[in-house]
Amino acid sequence: MKPDLSVEVGSLRLRGPVLAASGTFGYGTEVPLLERRALAGVVSKGIFLRPREGTPPPRIVETPGGMLNAIGLQGPGVEVLISDYAPKWAAWDFPVLVNINGESANEYGELAARLDGVPGVAGFEINISCPNVEQGGLYFGNDPRAAAAVTEAVRRRTKLPVWVKLTPMVGDIGVIARAVEGAGADALCAINTFVGMSIDLSSYRPRLSFRTGGLSGPAIRPLAVHLAHQAARAVRIPVIGIGGIARAEDALEFLVAGCAAVQVGTATFVNPKAIEEVHDGIAAHLQAKGFGSLADLPRYLPRD
Repeated sequence: MKPDLSVEVGSLRLRGPVLAASGTFGYGTEVPLLERRALAGVVSKGIFLRPREGTPPPRIVETPGGMLNAIGLQGPGVEVLISDYAPKWAAWDFPVLVNINGESANEYGELAARLDGVPGVAGFEINISCPNVEQGGLYFGNDPRAAAAVTEAVRRRTKLPVWVKLTPMVGDIGVIARAVEGAGADALCAINTFVGMSIDLSSYRPRLSFRTGGLSGPAIRPLAVHLAHQAARAVRIPVIGIGGIARAEDALEFLVAGCAAVQVGTATFVNPKAIEEVHDGIAAHLQAKGFGSLADLPRYLPRD
């Protein structure tokens, strides 16, 4: 008998524990490449209220064990998302959460209000790694008060699930996790990319036009597992693990560390079957150990 891989993340029931991470699947255009039965859901590429051009190329650099990207949150704006993409999502048999971005707490709230009730939009993933222009460029995710203010602004404007994607660039991720939990988040996503740089020794300049970029891929996985575990220990709401997952064993580390589900991103650039293989590998592990469901998997989650 096959184990039950279904997962409940707040009010959202997922048919499995593996989602496609934001930024790696565009607005769903890569979905036809997948074995869809293995896909629990998709988090869309980040969106702002208005269109953004993003950063000029080069915007992606391969690194040992991963990649750096500085896309600059290029996107068509919320109106195009509503007219061109959401109708497609509404026909799919899995949920799509929209990764939302803003330069002020009010912008996040406006974006959530505009998308609330749009067919095809199942919830939100708040990207708090954006700079807060009202506070001189301080990143929302580095300040518990700012992170909570954004979460509360979104929570007030929607009844849909609200997930908050945490940045790793903090001294204590548990402080931020508790702040957004208190502000009404339904779940946390841990973690976003690390900031990194790569230098071209022929030009003696950074390989990315933006100089720095977000580091993702297997190189960050042990760091991501640790931070996701710290977040899970700090809160009572579910945590979705993200960071360098390429195999089922990688995902299982996050799940044992206290995560309810995982997101796979960079691995799909190398292996279009990565999500399918991670999903099926989790099922095989559970079956081999005699577990009837994902809920039976032992968790290492000591509370202080």
